[in-house]
Amino acid sequence: KKCILVVDDEPGIGKVLRINLNLLGYDVIATTSGAEAIELVRAQEPAVMLLDIGMADVTGFDVLVRVRAFSKVPIIIFTRRPDITEFAKKHGANDSIAKPFDLDQLAGKIRFLLNTNRSA
Repeated sequence: KKCILVVDDEPGIGKVLRINLNLLGYDVIATTSGAEAIELVRAQEPAVMLLDIGMADVTGFDVLVRVRAFSKVPIIIFTRRPDITEFAKKHGANDSIAKPFDLDQLAGKIRFLLNTNRSA
């Protein structure tokens, strides 16, 4: 089973994604902490990371930059601000999705990244 790391400071988001992504056959680890997310990428090597850019303890951008320093894990960012999408991609995000997001669209983006990553 592919493992997906969900990083969002709203616990409800992690819960909803865990339920829905489990139904699609993925294992899910959810955290509300940016600092913990960095350690989880190191320890668990998830197949994909879903990252909320608007985090409280460590910003999503900090997580993005710090994870990119040691990992090629595909990262999809969540944002309520479409204007920061390009900035995030320049700093290593593979894709983005607007909040509130459509679960089918998110699942499609995850599948695409997993397929692309496997062939690389």
